[in-house]
Amino acid sequence: MLRVSRLTDYATVVMTCIAAHPVEVLSTAQIADETHLELPTVSKLLKTLGHAELVESFRGVNGGYRLARPASTISLAEIVEALEGPIGMTECGVAEGQCDRESQCSVRGSWQLINSVLEQTLRGVSLADMLEPLSPKRKIAVTVKTGETITE
Repeated sequence: MLRVSRLTDYATVVMTCIAAHPVEVLSTAQIADETHLELPTVSKLLKTLGHAELVESFRGVNGGYRLARPASTISLAEIVEALEGPIGMTECGVAEGQCDRESQCSVRGSWQLINSVLEQTLRGVSLADMLEPLSPKRKIAVTVKTGETITE
């Protein structure tokens, strides 16, 4: 099964919690309480998200965290990359030269295409989108280029 890690999942929960309060600075305890996550987990995630410049931290009595940019400008891909590193289904999908069998691999191009579609999809979903209830009308546009044909 292909899936993001539990911490990456929790990071999206933490980020949507912060995004739901765009003008407030939320304490780690407030975020943990609202998300029903353990305080040490939230602290660890906020540190990682801060290093990725997705959240800003403020010290002091009224300190806490808020988004570094508007939720509409933060993609799901950025959150995944902050926790997981570069998006790639296979080693060769991330960068060339990562696999000994690369030169004779017959499926490399297909995996790179799949990787590209996944990355485009994650980049096409903003944190603001994650706040909206899912509706059947909500669509994400992804362009897949295979040879001369473009499918949307």
